[in-house]
Amino acid sequence: MNRRETLLLGAAAMLPAQALAQAETPRRGGVLTVHFATEQRILNPSLQASTGVYIVGGKMQEALLDLDAQGNPVGVLAERWESAPDGLTHTFHLRRNVQWHDGRPFTSADVQFTAMAMWKQILNYGTTLQQFLEAVDTPDAHTAVFRYSRPMPQGLLLRAMPDLGYISPKHIFETGDIRQNPANTAPVGTGPFRFVQYERGQFIIAERNPNYWRPNLPYLDRVVWRVITDRAAAAAQMEAGQVLFSPYSSLAIADLQRLGRDPRFEVTTRGNEGNARTNTLEFNFRTAQLADIRVRRAIAHALNVPFFIENFLGPFARPGTGPIPSVSTDHYPAGDMPQYRFDAALANRLLDEAGHRRGAGGVRFSLRLHPAPWGEDIALWSTFIQQSLSQVGIRVEIVRLDAAGFLRTVYNDHAFDLATGWHQYRSDPAVSTTVWYRSGSPRGAPWTNQFGWVDPRVDGIIDNAATEVAPARRRALYADFVRAVQTELPIWMPIEQIFVSVFNRRLRNAGNNPRWASSSWHDAWLAS
Repeated sequence: MNRRETLLLGAAAMLPAQALAQAETPRRGGVLTVHFATEQRILNPSLQASTGVYIVGGKMQEALLDLDAQGNPVGVLAERWESAPDGLTHTFHLRRNVQWHDGRPFTSADVQFTAMAMWKQILNYGTTLQQFLEAVDTPDAHTAVFRYSRPMPQGLLLRAMPDLGYISPKHIFETGDIRQNPANTAPVGTGPFRFVQYERGQFIIAERNPNYWRPNLPYLDRVVWRVITDRAAAAAQMEAGQVLFSPYSSLAIADLQRLGRDPRFEVTTRGNEGNARTNTLEFNFRTAQLADIRVRRAIAHALNVPFFIENFLGPFARPGTGPIPSVSTDHYPAGDMPQYRFDAALANRLLDEAGHRRGAGGVRFSLRLHPAPWGEDIALWSTFIQQSLSQVGIRVEIVRLDAAGFLRTVYNDHAFDLATGWHQYRSDPAVSTTVWYRSGSPRGAPWTNQFGWVDPRVDGIIDNAATEVAPARRRALYADFVRAVQTELPIWMPIEQIFVSVFNRRLRNAGNNPRWASSSWHDAWLAS
């Protein structure tokens, strides 16, 4: 993550607080209140990879691995692992004496079931990542051997596990429809906190797991996620001390800047380095106009991205160059890639060439735009798209839905023309990036290629890159991938950001790994 310096607001006050926290003795007890901005009506990270799921489910369920403070894989439910040189076999040695919250023992059977029935068949990013997973052998209760038909690079698998390696209990999910299981909204896990209550639109509560496998942890008594969709109300509750943490850029940009000047708070990208993101513009190829590459390119050329960033996002963003962000030191492609600079004249010319002449009132055609309800930048971006496209004769109707409605409409029903949201980059393109482009994802899998776009050549590049064990060759293949998708433009990712968190300074051990908001919070504590 060293291509971008971490953005710190109020940095001078933050550093002494960090040093103080390291010198203090952790205090047991207390309730951590968390701003929960967007409900997705599922809390099981084995089924849906999303920060909106991890922020809750990641405290109750655990993955085989997580990331340490330096961003390296570290064991959680797996203590150690080894891989065959050919990348076809990976063995995980599991932690012993771990219990599910209902008292049943955690074993390799749970890993086998989750990998084959959930990751491979349902999990939105897992279905592509694990497409060549043939079986998970369980020679004993604490060993899981993953066998692949094509090589799985160890580095890719280990980098994927913190997000795509959560385990669910076999004994709870093996009967009936996995997707409809009540445990998807009342998780049973092995994590430091166990589920208590979920009142939709109001709150979620979890309490300390008294049988947690890490000795004497967690420190907190409870975690309470307060559902607050109004950003101004969330900022007011932060100032009143009623909410102690707001994750994932959930507050208004003006409030982030204001709270950053208040010594009670830390406003920072620290703890989000593993969650780089790009703003998306997604095209539904079932819409006749958008199936024409000239129209997609015209739309891109009609948007003045640098102007939007300078006037609406400021220091929180920079122009993107493609689906692999610049923070990816291992995979960011060298050399020039196709880009779409602002050029309204060219946009008009392309639309004319595509046969879409202006009609009454100067309108060529109309489109529906569905923005994801995740953050203020998406709302601003959708309005900017609407206003910009009107200048080249495209009328845009913005259709705003809640989180569940957006996910269903765009990724299951495909009842949209344009959509915009966030793509999150998680250490390797094969984890959560190439799935936006590869065909064949199950219908309804969020943040995958549900756009009706199929390119066998791109599918082949994606598969070859995901199974190439030589790092230099993988990087070259990803450069080919970026060049191809930037040329065809099935999805455009023109803005690059890192999430911003707001911490009350009473919260200690916050942001101490690159995906802290998604991590377990087993060592978080509250100063008095």
